[in-house]
Amino acid sequence: MIGSSELILNPDGSVYHLNLKPENIAKDIIFVGDQNRVEKITKHFSHIEFSQQKREFKTQTGIYKSKRITVISTGIGPDNIDIVMNELDALVNIDLETREVKEELTSLNIVRFGTSGSLQPNIPCDSIVMSLYGLGLDNMLRSYCIDKISETAIEEAFIQQTDWDMQKGRPYVIKASETLEKKLESDFIIKGFTGTTGGFYGPQGRILRLAIQDPDLNNKMDKFEFGGIKMTNLEMETAAIYGLGKLLGHQCLSLNAIIANRATGTFSEDPYKAVDMLIAHALNKLAE
Repeated sequence: MIGSSELILNPDGSVYHLNLKPENIAKDIIFVGDQNRVEKITKHFSHIEFSQQKREFKTQTGIYKSKRITVISTGIGPDNIDIVMNELDALVNIDLETREVKEELTSLNIVRFGTSGSLQPNIPCDSIVMSLYGLGLDNMLRSYCIDKISETAIEEAFIQQTDWDMQKGRPYVIKASETLEKKLESDFIIKGFTGTTGGFYGPQGRILRLAIQDPDLNNKMDKFEFGGIKMTNLEMETAAIYGLGKLLGHQCLSLNAIIANRATGTFSEDPYKAVDMLIAHALNKLAE
């Protein structure tokens, strides 16, 4: 039995941070970072059956073209992903009354709709990137036993090609769900490596008043290549989602609307355009 200090429940029986019960979520789930983006997606639903918010975690479940879908805001960073992924899994794979893991496990389909900055000059603002791999620079997933799911050869290549300082921890690489990749791919979507950092400023090479350990790291990542695949973008969630999803048996994919280009120093003139295109494309594909 899982102790009450390990799986914390609210007085109403809902999981602690998300404030959700098993019946509140669908098997198809969309992650967004910003809580204000939840309703940008659910406004397309024909019906919203459930709505809840606690802290930065806003959840709405409803119907889109006969498909039941849940949209959840995760907030920013891999630490929040650790909370959301574990509590969602608990909702479907742990009996919250007996605190026992269920004999028959449920696999969720989880797709992240994000915004990001590209690292390559040929990935312009307003394009859509699909993360074939999440490359984690954040260390969060290293708290788990990931040796059997991580792509060791790619990790070694990244460490060597970028002269990575191991004092910052060993990067990890996790592959996306091939099932969701095939379901959501399109000719206009660019595929590649997505780097996941544990912060927005120094960890992503931004310098304000503090010096950073490797000022040239972004340029090195721009040049990183493995098997013909290059780094496409940096953000703060994808690798954590992929890792926890694979460990827990869920299908996960990350799509990012590119609103900035770090290589050219440009920012989208209309960042909502790419986000709206991403939402329309992915919702229709998920409903098929």
